[in-house]
Amino acid sequence: MGQESLARRGVRGFNAGVVALTEAPVIGKVLGKAFAQVSYVGRKSGRAFSTPVNYRRRGDEYLIGVAMPDKKTWWRNFLGDGGPVTLRIDGVDHAGHAVSARDERGRVTVRVRLDA
Repeated sequence: MGQESLARRGVRGFNAGVVALTEAPVIGKVLGKAFAQVSYVGRKSGRAFSTPVNYRRRGDEYLIGVAMPDKKTWWRNFLGDGGPVTLRIDGVDHAGHAVSARDERGRVTVRVRLDA
């Protein structure tokens, strides 16, 4: 098994652990204030994906800073005009629209506005 395969398995395991913790009765309430699960359909693949993310809320927007964006691809599904997304926060799914952008320093932020 190659190192990339081991790394991907490690990331999947870590993500699954984070999701499980956010859905746990006691600790989930605490983590739910900073973590959400993003679900979307890949633009090219048409496959459904979900990943845990750290977010902060600013007014009507949910802001997701993408750590190490060059090592991740999920945020690229929301470049340009963006696309539909579901945020699972505190065990509740919220449909919305996400748009990602990279700033002049290479940082990537995904902005999500929930549907009314």
